[in-house]
Amino acid sequence: MTPDALHLDAVEIAYRVRGADLVVLRDVSFAVRPGEAYGLVGESGCGKSTVALAAIGGLPRNGHVCAGRITVRGQALDGLDGAALRRLRAHDVSMVYQDPGRALNPALTVGRQVAEAYELLGRDRASAHAAAEAMLGQVRIAAPARVMASYPHQLSGGMQQRVLIAMALAKNPALLILDEPTTGLDATVEAEVLDLVAALRAEMGTAILLISHNLSLVGRLCDRLGVLYAGSLVEEGPAADLLADPRHPYTAGLLRCVPRGGKGRVLATIPGLPPPPGSIVRGCVFAPRCPLADAACAIAPPPTDLGRRITRCHHHDRVPTLGDPPPQPVRAPVRTAPGPLLEIADLSKTYSVAGSTLQALCDVSLSLGAGETLGVVGESGSGKTTLARVLLGLAAPDAGARLALDGADLAPRVSRRDAAQVRALQIVFQNPDSALNRSHTVRILIGRPLHRLGGLRGAARRVRLLALMQSVRLPERLLPSRPRQLSGGIKQRVAIARAFAGRPRVVVCDEPTSALDVSVQAVILNLLGDLQARQGVSYLFISHDLAVVRHLADRVAVLYLGRLMQVGPAEMVFGAARHPYTEALLSAAGEGRIRLAGEPPSPLAPPSGCVFHTRCPRKLGPVCEIEEPPLAEADGNAIRCHIPREALAPPTA
Repeated sequence: MTPDALHLDAVEIAYRVRGADLVVLRDVSFAVRPGEAYGLVGESGCGKSTVALAAIGGLPRNGHVCAGRITVRGQALDGLDGAALRRLRAHDVSMVYQDPGRALNPALTVGRQVAEAYELLGRDRASAHAAAEAMLGQVRIAAPARVMASYPHQLSGGMQQRVLIAMALAKNPALLILDEPTTGLDATVEAEVLDLVAALRAEMGTAILLISHNLSLVGRLCDRLGVLYAGSLVEEGPAADLLADPRHPYTAGLLRCVPRGGKGRVLATIPGLPPPPGSIVRGCVFAPRCPLADAACAIAPPPTDLGRRITRCHHHDRVPTLGDPPPQPVRAPVRTAPGPLLEIADLSKTYSVAGSTLQALCDVSLSLGAGETLGVVGESGSGKTTLARVLLGLAAPDAGARLALDGADLAPRVSRRDAAQVRALQIVFQNPDSALNRSHTVRILIGRPLHRLGGLRGAARRVRLLALMQSVRLPERLLPSRPRQLSGGIKQRVAIARAFAGRPRVVVCDEPTSALDVSVQAVILNLLGDLQARQGVSYLFISHDLAVVRHLADRVAVLYLGRLMQVGPAEMVFGAARHPYTEALLSAAGEGRIRLAGEPPSPLAPPSGCVFHTRCPRKLGPVCEIEEPPLAEADGNAIRCHIPREALAPPTA
């Protein structure tokens, strides 16, 4: 018989912390068969990444397998020395890490790092370089030659993630471990990456272990699914069965947290917090948060075999009765002041790259009202983050642009803005690792902005600090912790709490929930809605997740190669006349029928006429190649397209 690509048998893993073992995985057993895609889901800190590291023999020095057995293609990892482990990683198993910024060497060019993967397999330098450039093209990187010559810090988060995926695919591994592989990717690239991974499975028989908090992604790619909670595998079985008919309250709770409605609806959440690592739990580990728990759940562990699937729940037959939560009242809209709070007019931003001109933004004009959320969507490289940086004064716009807050001009650079303007505009970055000072504790990171608020002293400051912690579901015990001791989702919650510490008027949210599991994402989205309803704070919300944008945004702006392709009310952008590019984004996320053709053009040499014409499936003809269409508005929905407005309704075939 062909051995499993990966097999865990009653595995227990602990980390040594301050002289004591903290058990983070308990009695975990599952197998990934050759050519199979297995998904592993659960909240941050449940042990998903520990499983991935253990599968490649890469646990940190204070981590060790206490019990059980891990095998890769029949080889037991506990019997391999250092040289054998290196051979295993070089030929049999690849891993794409969650944080590309930390996985890439900042001192080496991208080309050198990707080519190295081929050189380790025996290719000469010239052949490795050519293969690396071809692989970057396969993962849909525009102008791969330019990217090869770039350093990691010169690429966006989504671009860095695609580089990591290219490196992992270079050796056609028997087992490909994907740890949140699409966190920084937009919907179209995510769809392409899924197709690429699926093709690799079909052609090479590669087994996939997909670790993700994106339940939709897992459902689209995986054959089987395991659900981890607090280090225990609480449910396992065919992915389609688990997602359609969950039989553990935790699985059902995760599915209910996914945004499905429009603006103002309160999302369901899972009450409470997971137990801290190392906790000794009697009975069912989920009992303290479970709506079905009774006295028996706190005493006896609940292993249950349902035939094709396993669920650790005493009341698995009652889980379908939970259903969706009762409808919550829609939040009352905040009373907005007349006129826009924030104005952006004729905004362009040009960079010089290796002697060439790159126009990241071109003639962008937007407004944001008090208490309003403007969603900004588009593929990586479309200019979303540049827009955020210019707005915050971290990058100066080209001459002729105007930025205004409450009608008063904002200086191009943050260093020239007054203290009130700086406090008024805050940001939550996509990558908390690069935004948080690693040497500071959570107490300092969140508490420092409070020093600048007048009237907050001593006990009042501590009350405000603890209220901020509670609002983003951070337990008080984390106050003395440093970022390196926190999971990715918890670090992002620290960053969100810090942004709100100074009571801002406008918060720029640059992918603020991309690193969060669905349960915490639901809490954060509810928090953003509550703060907006109470304080009238406004959001410029940048995200690849169209479901999240649809849930939170009043209006949506669609960017492509630095140009506004559509701006309008969310219900119109998602449901009425759409630009073909908007329709393509929705199609990649599972809505609509338009598919993109061709590769994204390089921003160093954008197409003439309509910049989208090289990929547009509804191109009219030469007019699209020669003449750039204006951004024409009708009924509050502005669209930049030569196609008549009445013909832009979503296609039916």
